[in-house]
Amino acid sequence: MNFGATFWGPMISFALFVWFTMKFVWPPIQQALADRQKQIADGLAAGERGKEELDKAQAEVEAMLRDAREQASQIINQANKRQAEMIEEARAEARSEADRILASAREEIDQEIQRAREDLRKQVSTIAVQASSQILKREVDAKAHKDLIDELATQI
Repeated sequence: MNFGATFWGPMISFALFVWFTMKFVWPPIQQALADRQKQIADGLAAGERGKEELDKAQAEVEAMLRDAREQASQIINQANKRQAEMIEEARAEARSEADRILASAREEIDQEIQRAREDLRKQVSTIAVQASSQILKREVDAKAHKDLIDELATQI
């Protein structure tokens, strides 16, 4: 056995194997590792972007909710104000209508009183005319005069 051939043969074979591996096997493995590393980095970057977008979206949602609450509060305040105005308008209209009805009723009562007074005057004047005609027809003595006045008083 030759020590040189047994030593140099495997060394040359190993060197050829290393060269072949470095030339043809290692570059695709490195490329696959680089591609995988790039995919992982892209995935992490996308995750970070997604997290940032989520944070932005949450901030926007909170701002929108705050604005919506403010608008709702303003709408409620406006509705309450309008309600109070409508109630006050209705009260004013009711007061006005009540005053108008009351004035109309008072006017009607005054007219009825005037009519009653006129009717009473007519009746009194008619009775007075009748009484005076009866007095003139009869002889005037104290007892007849008193009876006639009593009769007129009962008629009135």
